[in-house]
Amino acid sequence: MEAIWNGTVLARSDDTVLVEGNHYFPLESVERTYLEESDTHTTCPWKGEASYYSVVVDGRKNQDAAWYYPDPFPEAEQIRGRLAFWKGVQVV
Repeated sequence: MEAIWNGTVLARSDDTVLVEGNHYFPLESVERTYLEESDTHTTCPWKGEASYYSVVVDGRKNQDAAWYYPDPFPEAEQIRGRLAFWKGVQVV
C-alpha cells in the first residue's frame, strides 16, 4: 500500500492494518519529513485519544491529514505504532 498526496509518496508498506476502512501504516514506513505536528486531538470510544499531523509537500499544507493513537485502548492495540491518512491523501 502507498499513501500519496500532492504527487508524493508519504508512506509505503505491505504491512498495513485495516480498521474501519482506514489503512494504518507502520511508523517506520512513513516519510516523516512531510509531517508537521498538530495540536489537534480527538477521542474514539473504543480506540482512545488520537493525535494528528498535518502533511506538508512542496509548500502545500493538508491540515490534520494524518492521525495515530499513541496509547490505544486494549481493543485497538493492533494500531499502536501506526499512522493513518485521510483528507485527500490517496491510499492505493
